[in-house]
Amino acid sequence: MAFEAKLDCVPIDRSRQDELEALLPIEIGLLGGSGYYDPEVIKDPIEVKVFTPYGAPSDNFILGKVGNRTLAFLARHGRGHTIPPHAINYRANIWGMKALGVRRIVSPAATGSLQPDKIKLGEFVIADQIFDRTFGRRKDTFFEGGTIAHLPFAEPFCPELRNVAFETAGKLDYKAHNGGTYVCINGPRFSSRAESMFYNSQGWDVIGMTAYPETSLAREAGICFVNISMPTDYDVHGEEGPVTHELVLKTMSQNVERVKKLVFEMIKHIPKDASCDCQTAMKNGLF
Repeated sequence: MAFEAKLDCVPIDRSRQDELEALLPIEIGLLGGSGYYDPEVIKDPIEVKVFTPYGAPSDNFILGKVGNRTLAFLARHGRGHTIPPHAINYRANIWGMKALGVRRIVSPAATGSLQPDKIKLGEFVIADQIFDRTFGRRKDTFFEGGTIAHLPFAEPFCPELRNVAFETAGKLDYKAHNGGTYVCINGPRFSSRAESMFYNSQGWDVIGMTAYPETSLAREAGICFVNISMPTDYDVHGEEGPVTHELVLKTMSQNVERVKKLVFEMIKHIPKDASCDCQTAMKNGLF
């Protein structure tokens, strides 16, 4: 395990402190992205403000139960979509999840399809690889001074959660691609035509702005992490022209109910105990 994250939080409604303590620790985390800000299926939700050594997370956490599983929801851009991808406090978000006890994170996200002949809008891509193009502009480690650590990162996404996501999509008759490379750009701008054509020529599958460093920070923290990409555009490859934010939100709004259904059905089938090595990835990484 990389570190212990001490919980420092308060419920927004102070009268619910006892309920909060009974709910902890939280088992599963959910990061909501563009067009997905409210976890409507959480039973008796408790809104909690979490304090971290890295400053404020993107928003307050919403805690509660989905079926018999405890869940922490966080809108990564804020519930009013006020935080652009390059300005998200990724370390505070993941630290907050860890402090709440979260051991698994499900991360649905709007992306662009880099392979329009293969990956259509509204389909799902359960990424198994990531290519970082944020150019080191984001804080992507909890280890800055003091303990030296090197993160094993050959497999950036949890194989067990990936299988659960893919199998759940099949049960719902949703088209899903089992594996794919997610190219993470810094944003907030979209790719130039030259950049997008390069990514396409490499055979990479989807492009987005948030999976890195979410996945590396989660792995440092000993948390399983799965990205569920849903293409909302064809980047520069579509007949409708280059991608715009309006196009992303329009397509996402048309498919957000499918995203919710996939995620919350998937939560029911996540094993209680992990069979992967995500939660022990840093066992031999500390110096």
